[in-house]
This record gives sequence, structure tokens and C-alpha cells, in this order.
Amino acid sequence: MAKRMAGEHKRTALVVRGGWEGHVPVAATDLFVPFLDKNGYEVRLSDSPGPYADPAYMSGVDLIVQCYTMGTIEREELQGLRAAIEAGTGMAGWHGGIADSYRNSSDYLHLIGGQFACHPGKHPDDEDAGTERHNFVAHTVNMLPEAADHPITAGIGDFDLVTEQYWVLADNYNEVLATTTQKKRPWDPWHREVTSPAIWTRRWGKGRIFVATPGHSLDVLEHDSVRTIIERGMLWASR
Repeated sequence: MAKRMAGEHKRTALVVRGGWEGHVPVAATDLFVPFLDKNGYEVRLSDSPGPYADPAYMSGVDLIVQCYTMGTIEREELQGLRAAIEAGTGMAGWHGGIADSYRNSSDYLHLIGGQFACHPGKHPDDEDAGTERHNFVAHTVNMLPEAADHPITAGIGDFDLVTEQYWVLADNYNEVLATTTQKKRPWDPWHREVTSPAIWTRRWGKGRIFVATPGHSLDVLEHDSVRTIIERGMLWASR
């Protein structure tokens, strides 16, 4: 980590990246590190949630950016994460890096407010069956009226993506800014359309949490609306 220059105030960002490599956690977070640098953050990179268990360090972290799909979190790490957020540390992330992390912990799910359940794909007989592209479906991210003036989503309208569409299990404590609706197709076992939160915020003690479910791959993260929302979300969540 770079040292602070005399008289210079820098906020601190901890980027935790790892877990399932299919979400390219290093390349994905590398897209946003220059943005954090530009906005005056001293960035620390970690390949595990280990720093969460260091209360002395975490007390000085202004923002956590987590891109850690699946994996596990130890009891002391989770306790440290929750304590830091309750004391004012912000947390931000996208896709499975925040909404499909640490399946071993219901307390983590309670903190984040939403858990990936599935991303229904194309017809079982589609030519992409058995490949990653089988799960890439055309869908819309719909902004809610309350998103019109929110600092994360102001000026951004509905947008279309062709990528994984997250079906999310969530609670009503979330402040939802955008949703996406999973269609009922002839081959699906569910009986009606299902709407899931796609972008939400959550306040926890003195801290703020931001989650965006789009972000499976670099091209999605580079989409103008997705990237703008994530950049604004990080700043909004920060202490």
C-alpha cells in the first residue's frame, strides 16, 4: 500500500477478490482500482477475507469492494466485517462477488440482504447447451421511480443486457433501485414471471451497503450504465 504524503488525506479502500475464477475477480476489480485512485483512495488488495478479522486495520477502512464468489468466511472474519460496517465502513460489490459469497454463512446473507439463487438459461435444446453462453439471456434492468433522484442511478434509464440474469432471494429491508423480471417460458417449471432486485442499497448500523447483480464478465462491467452505477455505488457506500 502506498504511503500517505505529509498533509495529504486519503480515504482507504480494501478490495477483497478471489473465490470462483469464472468471475475473473482480479481483472474485474482492476477495472475499478484506477477510479478509486482518482477519487483519493489508498487501495489495499487482498486475495482472501482475512483482513476482515483485523479490527485495528478495519477501523480505518472507508470502503470495502468485494469480488469473492462462493468460498468460505471464518467466524472471526465475519464478525470483523459486520463490526466494521456497523461502525461506518461502506461495502460495495457486484454479481456473485457480493451476492453469492460465503454460502456457509446465513449471517453474511442477513448482512447483504440478497442471495443468488439461479440464472435460468435458454431452452435445454439450444445450441449453446453445456456452455457458459447457455446462461446468457436477453433481459432488461428496470429502474424504479425512487431511482430517478438517487445519487447512484440519477439520469440512468432502463437498459438491456445479454448475460446472466440473477434470480435473487431477498428481504424487504433493502432499498431497491432497479429490478429485473424473469419470464415464464414454456419449458420453465415456475408458473408466472418472477421479479428480483437488480440494484439495491442497505443501511447497517452507521454503514452503507451497495449491491448490483449485473457483472458476470468484463464486457458487462464495461457497459456504460453498469459501470456508472458501480462507480457511483462505491462512492455512495463509502464512509
